[in-house]
Amino acid sequence: MKRLIIAILFLALSTPSAAFGDCSTTACVDVFTQNNQIIITAKKGNGGLVTKKPVAVTPKPTLWFPPKPKPVSTVKRTYKARISVKKVVTKSVNLSDRLIKMVPTGTIAYQPEFEPLVHVPVIFWCDLPSLFQSRVNIIGEIIDVALRPGFAWQWGDGEIFQTTEPGAPYPHQKITHTYKAPGVYYITLIATWNGNFKHNGATRAITGTIKIPSFAVITVVAANTRFTK
Repeated sequence: MKRLIIAILFLALSTPSAAFGDCSTTACVDVFTQNNQIIITAKKGNGGLVTKKPVAVTPKPTLWFPPKPKPVSTVKRTYKARISVKKVVTKSVNLSDRLIKMVPTGTIAYQPEFEPLVHVPVIFWCDLPSLFQSRVNIIGEIIDVALRPGFAWQWGDGEIFQTTEPGAPYPHQKITHTYKAPGVYYITLIATWNGNFKHNGATRAITGTIKIPSFAVITVVAANTRFTK
C-alpha cells in the first residue's frame, strides 16, 4: 500500500504542469504535425458541473387564523415561516474543435528541358514558396501559423545538396548540378517544413516536422563529337 501511494505521488510530481492547464476561462491551443499534416486544436471550458451558492426562496403568503387562546394560558405563542434552500446547478460551457491544414506540394523543373549535356550545369528549381502562412479561426480564437521549408536535393548520381532556397530559372538560377556521365537519373526533392504559431500575442514552436517528397526523371546525354579539317 505504501509503495502504491509513493508511486502515485511520483507520477503527480513528474507530470508537466502544462498537462494540468485550466481551459475553463482561457482557450488552450496547440499546433502539431501528424501524418504529414498540420493539426490545430483548441479547447475552452472544462465541461464539468459547477454548483452555485444556495439561494433563499421566499415562502408564498397563505391565509392563517390563530386559534383562540385558552383562558388559563398566559404564554405567548410565536409562529415562524420555514425557508427552504434550493441549490442551482449549471453546466459550464465546453467548446473544442480540431482543424487539419495541408502544406503546399511542389513539382521539380529544370533547364535545359530537353536532354541536358554532361559537364554542363543543369538549372533546377521547384514551385514551392519559401514561406507558408495561414490564419485560422477556431472556437472564436485567432491562430496564425507560419512554416518555412528546407530542401534536400538528391540528384540520382549519389550526390545530395541541401538549401533553404526553392531555386529559380535562368537568369536568376541559384541551384545547379553538373552530371559527369550520360544516363537516366531519378531526382528526389524532400521539402521539410517546420515553424511556429501565434495565439494571443504569444509565439510557440510547432511540434514535429512535415516531409513531402517530389520526383522527376532527367536524361543526360553526351555531346556529339565532330571532326573538322
